[in-house]
Amino acid sequence: MHSTDQLTQQPPATVPDGDAVRAREWPRHWPLLLLGAALLPGTALVVVGRWMDAPAVLAWRTVCLAVCVQALPFLLLGTALSGAINAFVPASVFQRVLPRRGALAVPVAGVAGVVLPGCECASVPVARSLIGRGVTPAAAFAFLLSAPAVNPIVLTATAVAFPGRPEMVLARLVASLAAACAMGWLWLWLGKEEWLRPSVRHTGHRPGHSRWAEFRAGFQHDLLHAGGFLVVGAMAAATFNVAVPRSVLDTFAGSAWLSVLFLAALAVLLAVCSEADAFVAASLSGFSPVARLTFMVVGPMVDLKLIALQTGTFGRAFAVRFSSATAVVAVACSALVGGILL
Repeated sequence: MHSTDQLTQQPPATVPDGDAVRAREWPRHWPLLLLGAALLPGTALVVVGRWMDAPAVLAWRTVCLAVCVQALPFLLLGTALSGAINAFVPASVFQRVLPRRGALAVPVAGVAGVVLPGCECASVPVARSLIGRGVTPAAAFAFLLSAPAVNPIVLTATAVAFPGRPEMVLARLVASLAAACAMGWLWLWLGKEEWLRPSVRHTGHRPGHSRWAEFRAGFQHDLLHAGGFLVVGAMAAATFNVAVPRSVLDTFAGSAWLSVLFLAALAVLLAVCSEADAFVAASLSGFSPVARLTFMVVGPMVDLKLIALQTGTFGRAFAVRFSSATAVVAVACSALVGGILL
């Protein structure tokens, strides 16, 4: 009885009326919200689409994509070679090949740049791996600077771009090797280990681990890490290409020294791949041969995408100092060698 009374005394369940249900299901101004959701994204797409179709934006997209497409195959080559060196090549190999004295190892490493058929994007991860395998940083940096400028592909492209002018090919080879060796010796004299990011120092192959697994891990890490900085450098180069008018180039062509300095700065900002920069230099017919040589020597050693890659690989403290010094040395070597051979 008692339980039955409790059941009978419970209040009846309240059933919400229709207005309350509709208030919870639909916002008060739902027609306006629905209209905005239908129109605003479409309007934004139309505005952005028209802006992206503007001639300047189209040119920017083309240049940015071209820089990335040019550099990506060689970045893949460099990161794969870097992973292979780290996983498969014993440190003793480099100790046998390179002289023990750093001053002698620098020119040997500079001449060894002919074995890497790629651009500057490939040389950065390889130099990083060389340092990790026990190579002195001075020799690794000499290789980093010489490889993009003295390999057979680049020299052949230079000969094709300047037909009947073998002295231009020789001048590029000599000036690039001279600048690379000078920077290696300069690092021996003034360089400090603390300028390098600590993560640069790899341990190489670890006993008990799969070499192929180490190769895949190193390749993936270096490719993703360097690829992001490559895109940043390509975007900066594309911005300069679009923003600077052609008339500015003609202003500096008349002065011998200003043309050298201007094309050096242009090489840094344009960030043209070393396999293609000779054709760009050949097209700058209004400038002197020495200025065009400077463009081809400075570009593979110091450009926006290379500075970004060096920053991501070796650290900002290194990239700022090394890039600034390299630009000065490359210009000086280009002017000296060009003045003699051209």
